[in-house]
Amino acid sequence: MDPLSDVLSLLKPRSYVSAGFDAGGDWSIQFADQHERIKCYAVVSGGCWLSVEDVSDPVRLEGGDCFVLPSGRPFRLASDLSLQPVEAGTIFPPARAGGVVSVNGGGDFFLVGSRFAVSGQNAGALLRTLPPIVHIRRDSDQAALRWSVERMMHELREPQPGSFLIAQHLAHMMLVQALRLHLAEEVKGRVGWFFALADKQMCAAITAMHAAPGYRWTLQELARRACMSRSAFAMKFKATVGETPMDYLTRWRMLLAADRLANSNDPISAIALSLGYESESAFSTAFRREMGGSPRQYSLEQKHASSQGAPTVLRADRLEAATG
Repeated sequence: MDPLSDVLSLLKPRSYVSAGFDAGGDWSIQFADQHERIKCYAVVSGGCWLSVEDVSDPVRLEGGDCFVLPSGRPFRLASDLSLQPVEAGTIFPPARAGGVVSVNGGGDFFLVGSRFAVSGQNAGALLRTLPPIVHIRRDSDQAALRWSVERMMHELREPQPGSFLIAQHLAHMMLVQALRLHLAEEVKGRVGWFFALADKQMCAAITAMHAAPGYRWTLQELARRACMSRSAFAMKFKATVGETPMDYLTRWRMLLAADRLANSNDPISAIALSLGYESESAFSTAFRREMGGSPRQYSLEQKHASSQGAPTVLRADRLEAATG
């Protein structure tokens, strides 16, 4: 798989609710902390304002626009941001799949899409590596999403057997396509692995590491993949991604290890070998440094927490700081 698919697979997104929103007149709705959910929506008709916590400027949304909110931050949608908002919980029923919610009789503004729950370990840290707002507004980009949006709207307005499953798959398509289109826009100067994927040289190196995480990569070999000198590659990678190539490789290996420790019965020695470590002790040392605990401890805690319905995360602060 490619790096974006790799990360989204670790997040394990699943469609939590796919629905439509039809508003009329003046309205303002405040959505609380999304608790590690990803919002992915498209404006079918009308327009409104979007304001996201800790993002300085509000975004104007018009018919045809698509937007993704990957960080789970509180946000507000409104016909006029000067209006006093009402809490979303008073309008939207909890965990309601499908259908259309109307406000003030509807007719002026229509929104369709989905919100995703993510169930992968360290999901919060990984989500925060994505941009807080992905806004798709170019006509050519909107055309690429139009079929998915129109099909989802049809499934919601005229439910048939299997409509929920179709809407779920369409929502996944919208999410990946929106992130892909965002990378095609101008992201110069933004730092992080996600933005680095827009740079052909950096993407080549990151893709190589993801394709063979257990290979004994050297700085020289990664530089060769990027068609750069060793020194120029090291400097550009650090400036673009926010950490050194070897630090990124180690961190990616540990995220893969954490996923397998939590979701498989593979022995630690096998996981270590598959990720390029000659000994279990060397792997354990690297894992403890990055994750804050031993592989065995992590595996036991995650599996116990999973049985209780509440996954735990070791050293998420380190992961967030390094991948943000």
